[in-house]
Amino acid sequence: PNHWPGTLILLILLASLWPNAATERAGRKEDLPNTRLLLIVMSLIAVLVVGIRFYEFTTLHVLWDTNAYGSVVWFLLGLHALHVITDAGDTIVLTVLMFTRHGHGKRFSDVSDNAFYWYFVVLTWIPLYLLIYWFPRT
Repeated sequence: PNHWPGTLILLILLASLWPNAATERAGRKEDLPNTRLLLIVMSLIAVLVVGIRFYEFTTLHVLWDTNAYGSVVWFLLGLHALHVITDAGDTIVLTVLMFTRHGHGKRFSDVSDNAFYWYFVVLTWIPLYLLIYWFPRT
C-alpha cells in the first residue's frame, strides 16, 4: 500500500496523545468545561482518522480477495479501522452526554476509560504500521 495514508494516520495518532492525556486529566479533576472542549477535539481527531482510513481503502493496490497478501492487509487495516470507529462512536456519545444533565459523576470515569481505549488504538497502530508498510514483502 501507499505509505502516505498510514503515515499520516500514525502522525495524527501520535500527536493525539497530548490532547488525549489532557482529556483524561480534565476528567479526573471533574473539570466539566475543559472535559467538554477536549472531548470535542478528540471526537474530531477520531473522525479525521476514520476518514483517512476510508480514503486509504479506496487507494489500496490490492483487493481483499486477490491473494493472501491482500487478505492480510485488508484484515489488519479493517481491524484497526474497527477499533478507531468504535472509539470515535464512544467519544462522540460521551461528548454529547457531557453536554446534557448526565455530564457529572460516573461520566468522568467514563472519560478516563475512553482515553485508555484511545491509547490502545494508538499503540496497536505502531506495530501494524511497521508490519504493513515497512516490512519486506515477497
